[in-house]
Amino acid sequence: MAVRTQTISKNIYSTRSINLKKQYPRTKSHNKKNQKIARTRRQRGYSWESTLVKRFNTLSDWKAFRLGSPSVALPDVLVVSNKNSTLFTIEAKSGTGTTLQVPFDQIIRCLNWTNHFELYKTRKVILAFKFLSKKRIGVGKYENRQLREFYKVWDKSKKIVDCVCTYDGKTYALVDGKRKKLFLKDYEMPFKSKHRIIL
Repeated sequence: MAVRTQTISKNIYSTRSINLKKQYPRTKSHNKKNQKIARTRRQRGYSWESTLVKRFNTLSDWKAFRLGSPSVALPDVLVVSNKNSTLFTIEAKSGTGTTLQVPFDQIIRCLNWTNHFELYKTRKVILAFKFLSKKRIGVGKYENRQLREFYKVWDKSKKIVDCVCTYDGKTYALVDGKRKKLFLKDYEMPFKSKHRIIL
């Protein structure tokens, strides 16, 4: 009887799987579209990281490095100034939406790195947000808006959570899908940018 019940359950599961595949077929074009979207997002992220590195490297007392893949537990960008005894680890987020999010584990890896370099007097985790000049309003549909950049300093005294920045420059924490108050100070970067907005 137990064997029969197990067989029936397997048959029901198989039937459901077949029905779901019929209802929501995953075509090659669908997969290609998802791959294209993911590639576009990565390119935006790489471009923003590279921009930050170039800006710092144009300054005589600063040196910046793009560290690469998040899979190896590295920040997006590492910045040092030996003259000023300052070190930044930067998480860079760029997009066309109205919000940009930094997951808690990315904040942790930045904090780990800043804690290792004890010789530097000033060590900060910077969350760099770039809202592109086109706002996504639908699939493949955009409208023009002002390009904005925000640089927020992570407060080490706060509990580490997912951090979200809005197009207006406000920040909040995301805990179990719910918004929580989270105020982060703006940081005055040593380089100039006409798109930077300080609240």
